[in-house]
Amino acid sequence: MLRDVVIIDESKCDGCGECVPACHEGAIRIVGGKALLVADLLCDGLGACLGHCPQGAITVEKRDARAFDEAAVAAHLAASRVAEASAPASRATFLAVGPARPATPVPACPSARFSSFGPGPGAEPASDGGAPARRSELTHWPVQLGLLPPAAPVLRNASLLLAADCVPVAFPGFHEQLLKGRAVVIGCPKFDDVKGYVERLAAMISGSGIRDITVARMEVPCCGGLVMAVLEARRRSGRDLPVTEVIVGTRGDLLARRDLPID
Repeated sequence: MLRDVVIIDESKCDGCGECVPACHEGAIRIVGGKALLVADLLCDGLGACLGHCPQGAITVEKRDARAFDEAAVAAHLAASRVAEASAPASRATFLAVGPARPATPVPACPSARFSSFGPGPGAEPASDGGAPARRSELTHWPVQLGLLPPAAPVLRNASLLLAADCVPVAFPGFHEQLLKGRAVVIGCPKFDDVKGYVERLAAMISGSGIRDITVARMEVPCCGGLVMAVLEARRRSGRDLPVTEVIVGTRGDLLARRDLPID
């Protein structure tokens, strides 16, 4: 039938995710760093998401589409809630919507929407009269490698820090010595798909003009997978950007820092 349906221009979309919570039917998801209309039958065509897109990538157009289905919306939202509540340690879960659409990645955490901000407030005296509290140098969210869109504005011409997720726990100088002035993503090559890391990093390097990458890893052997992922992503991107490896000991000491050669 001919009716109003949301259209998303992928060339304009930067994957910020502002449109996702604005769609009460859950018809929009961030997939591969871009907003995607999950299924026509979930879109009511009213365009509540339009005003939430800072890039003007969303419009409503009249086209041939399946009829809006309130029952399908209810089932979709219920399935999303179940998926989010039951998701294990994995970074994403999957939801099938209708017979015509294959399984579509759905962020397991509703707070995965991209946002950027300045560093935390300046250090203030501790309430107990002790040493001043340190400030956070984090300037964006999310920080998981699998959740940060490759085209996120914070990555443009940025210095990128790829940190094993144990590093901020072990290394006391993480914010001051590693994170300050850098965009950051974190991950664990022992539990996640390193091939997925390579693809995501290659997209970030190719599309965002990243200037350099610092890989902060633990001394344990499995952490070397992060370095391998970055070097392969650099090779695939065709860009000879500088890569620095920082190795942190399990007792929190800084063991080594070295610039990796460019093949």
